[in-house]
Amino acid sequence: MSLNRSEQRLFDYVSTHKEERTFWQAKVAAMLKAADNEHVAADRIEVELWRYYVERSEVVAPFKEAARLEGLRRTSLRNLADLLLRLWTEPRPKAKPRVEAG
Repeated sequence: MSLNRSEQRLFDYVSTHKEERTFWQAKVAAMLKAADNEHVAADRIEVELWRYYVERSEVVAPFKEAARLEGLRRTSLRNLADLLLRLWTEPRPKAKPRVEAG
């Protein structure tokens, strides 16, 4: 899976800051638990990641610099949301097909 620059910047930041990583691991797990399926969870996580990215761009040097150079045009963070779900949560069991008794 390839990440865009914004996703990579965010992933690197969260990966190297234990408190942030712990926060996001709990948030990703909770959002998956509250969602109907992984796709819905990823959509919701992606929105939260963008909010976080914007917030970090006001206070953290690499994000501030990127915002200054690139602006803060909304970019997709869906690949990162999918990656975090895969890395930090247990896969949900697939629904077993129903077998009709005949």
